[in-house]
Amino acid sequence: MQLADKREGTLTKVMAGLRVLDFSTTIAGPHCTRMLADMGAEVIKIETDGGETMRTRPPLRNGCSTAFGQLNVGKKSVVLDLKSEDGKEAVRRLAATSDILVENFRPGVMRRLRLDYDSLRQVNPRLIYCSISGYGQTGPSAELPAYAPVIHAASGYDMAHLAYQPGRNRPDYCGIYHADVVTGTYGFGAIASALYQRTVTGAGQHIDVSMLETMLSLTLTELQSSQFAVPPPPRPMFGPTETASGYVMITIASEKTFQALMGVIGRPDWVSDPRFATYAARRENWAELMDGVEIWSRQLSTDACLRVLGAAGVPASAYRSVSEALADPQLAHRQALSEVRDEGGSFQVLNLPFRMSGADTAPAKTVSALGQHTDALRQEIGLAGGLSIPPGKTAATS
Repeated sequence: MQLADKREGTLTKVMAGLRVLDFSTTIAGPHCTRMLADMGAEVIKIETDGGETMRTRPPLRNGCSTAFGQLNVGKKSVVLDLKSEDGKEAVRRLAATSDILVENFRPGVMRRLRLDYDSLRQVNPRLIYCSISGYGQTGPSAELPAYAPVIHAASGYDMAHLAYQPGRNRPDYCGIYHADVVTGTYGFGAIASALYQRTVTGAGQHIDVSMLETMLSLTLTELQSSQFAVPPPPRPMFGPTETASGYVMITIASEKTFQALMGVIGRPDWVSDPRFATYAARRENWAELMDGVEIWSRQLSTDACLRVLGAAGVPASAYRSVSEALADPQLAHRQALSEVRDEGGSFQVLNLPFRMSGADTAPAKTVSALGQHTDALRQEIGLAGGLSIPPGKTAATS
């Protein structure tokens, strides 16, 4: 049983009492602010009367997107017209009482609205203002439009990935947005660091997070081999190993696992074979080594391979779909998913992938309807009237 279960009702939220203004859209910024919300911050999502882009993304039930819900559960929704003076004044009032602001507009947009860091720190010197963009806030590429697939290509990530696919020369299609999720996570880490520094200095600051540099941080080997020539092995070192019923991923990353694998496949003599005895020699003869492993693995089913490899302490896995991974009893043990609700019904979202012995990191239970909290904040933000919940939307209780 998890520690959190034993202490149910006694854990606090790390960021309880903090207020966040969330101007971000799509994935990177909302992922960052969802993390802040899960940690207990009051996150106020500022939207136009048409709603944030992800509200229309499938899966949809009764017009409600679960993709939007996964990224925005636990946040309040306020509809403001940022082009109007009333809307800008409302933001300034909110900024005066906020700790954090997150935005991922193209650089220059918030400055033109006079809602940039230099403008808002005049009303709140303690404000931590996080800007997420494709290439960073300044420089020759700063104002180029960018989404995750563009950054994957621009960073060299896609071509680096292609280099591990023998016999192919066309880059993969992009459907999994690493740049968004990892950039949002870097933003979260930078905000937490700025909050700590603020306890010392008493001052906020501007955080400038670049998706391009984020993706480069994932290409550790390639970043170094682009500076110092490293000949590639004759076969990519981590890839599918064929079995009698499919494929397994086997990872040999230490001398211990190499020796264990050689025992499993019945070739203990290869431990001292000059072709494989050292990492450098194995790398040069990797194709020959893995051909030998496949002579063994092709005689067994995937499940049988995994049983033997697991018993020997060799890291290995079958290739699973996300649906199959979600059915893993390990995720149930860790309570990795939570059920939440929006106006379309209930669905599951992934919790933060870490647990804290002294803090509650679980998400809230509901996803806000568009503009649900505009009226509740009307007096605080100085709106006399005219901005309310859009037609067709109801104000469900949060």
